[in-house]
Amino acid sequence: MTYIAKPKFHHPGLKKNELGYTHRDYEGKISTLCAGCGHDSITASIIEACYELSIEPHRVAKISGIGCSSKTPDYFLGNSHGFNSVHGRMPSVLTGANLANRDLIYLGVSGDGDSASIGFGQFAHSIRRGVNMTYIVENNGVYGLTKGQFSATADRGSKSKKGVTNTDNAIDLVAIALQLGATFVARSFSGDKTQLVPLIAAAIRHKGASFIDVISPCIAFNNHAGSTKSFDYVREHNDAVNRLDVLVGRDPIAVDYAPGTVQLVEQHDGSKIALRKIDADYDPHDRLGAQTFLQKHAAKGQIVTGLLYVDPDADDLHAHLNTVETPLNTLEADTLCPGSAALDKFNASMR
Repeated sequence: MTYIAKPKFHHPGLKKNELGYTHRDYEGKISTLCAGCGHDSITASIIEACYELSIEPHRVAKISGIGCSSKTPDYFLGNSHGFNSVHGRMPSVLTGANLANRDLIYLGVSGDGDSASIGFGQFAHSIRRGVNMTYIVENNGVYGLTKGQFSATADRGSKSKKGVTNTDNAIDLVAIALQLGATFVARSFSGDKTQLVPLIAAAIRHKGASFIDVISPCIAFNNHAGSTKSFDYVREHNDAVNRLDVLVGRDPIAVDYAPGTVQLVEQHDGSKIALRKIDADYDPHDRLGAQTFLQKHAAKGQIVTGLLYVDPDADDLHAHLNTVETPLNTLEADTLCPGSAALDKFNASMR
């Protein structure tokens, strides 16, 4: 429970990263989610990714909305900045924070109800604007906090725990993210840490709107026969198009992936994504091809996972707005208010 403090004692033999931090330094409070919840596995993957990247926790801003998924930022990076907003409003809060201070690393954690229903418009606008963030949706297809009603991502024809069949078409957030211009788009499964950890690490290193849809089964209300978001269903219908690893600096990397061609994608900061293709015909640089590929496999009942699209030359919202390199929240009054002469000149230019 969150009211039980974790012991501050760290075993001296714990492995440390380049900063001298251990995994414990990236943890948060004890989870209050149901034992076995897929969201806790995503939390563990975020902790692992930040540990491997040697990120200073105080440089991270984690922002969420409302729901089981939006509780999870309390369980990782306890020494980072955090803000729990209202239902569906995480993207706009994150956008405002990013505009004010571009020097922080932004992690937006949301759920299928939070992003695909009440926050659908917020999700769409943050993606199309290219906010520099890692946007993670913990997708279980139900409203877990209100006893398991279908969410907007529940597949048509899937059945609830009580046997009710969903008659509504599902919103595919990955397809929407591709259409709206996200420059890093991926899907993974909470039960596949080998795939998920490097995806999160690569998304954090990416400049621009990074979106990861993580299928995360709700063991209380959506882990039964007839559900298309259960552990068994996802394992049986998972079609991975690639596996990847992130190369930062000269750190040695161990690649343990299925045989196939390897493609190196260099990002703006010099880090590289080692992309090992499982589907040799899949091109992660083809946005239209990715959309078509998703639709074809969805029609077969298959869940496509992996890095679906990446633009290594992407810009972010600050580049689009041509803002100054100095974070706006550190600008002095004389810079923000240059005087009436500058205002008159600007107004004249707009006539």
